[in-house]
Amino acid sequence: MSLPPPLSAAAERNKEPILAFLAATLPPRACVLEVASGTGQHVLHFAASLSGVTWQPSEADAVRRDSLAAHLAQAPRANVLAPLVLDVERGPWPAGARIDAVLCINMIHIAPWSATRALTNGAAAVLAPGGAGLLILYGPYREEGRHTAPSNAQFDDSLRARDPTWGVRELGEVSALAAEHGFERRRVERLPANNLCIVFGCASRG
Repeated sequence: MSLPPPLSAAAERNKEPILAFLAATLPPRACVLEVASGTGQHVLHFAASLSGVTWQPSEADAVRRDSLAAHLAQAPRANVLAPLVLDVERGPWPAGARIDAVLCINMIHIAPWSATRALTNGAAAVLAPGGAGLLILYGPYREEGRHTAPSNAQFDDSLRARDPTWGVRELGEVSALAAEHGFERRRVERLPANNLCIVFGCASRG
């Protein structure tokens, strides 16, 4: 008998608060590209409650992608598409499909700053013209140069000890980078465990 795919304890803890936020934010018939889907726990949980939304998971890491595929095989859902291989810096970003929102959970602090730049650039390229046009980020952030909690400061230290290019990002810097790629910050929601959900929308033109 094969072993069940591994679960992420963090994903189990935060999936309900993120779901509540998404339910209040996403259009009822959106198509959402999730970047760095990890084990797939999030996307399956969201898909079960937001059945009118089509979910496109993606993952760069082969081990996580296998776990994602295994979770999807155990609990297939008609509104969850087959996972894509997507590295934000190398691509390929999906082309030709309508995407109304790009969702990225807990990625940018465990990747170099260049990955955040690539994420905002890629999201701007794939979001559907005339659609919801949303980029939604979740994770810990610094605000005005300060950590929001001692635990986030300790987490930041541990990340930078593992890789000096990683670390908890400054909200203002992420917002400025998103603006360079045509986004405006529309909403910041404080979620449990000192995390933020941030919504960027495609800036109006003209």
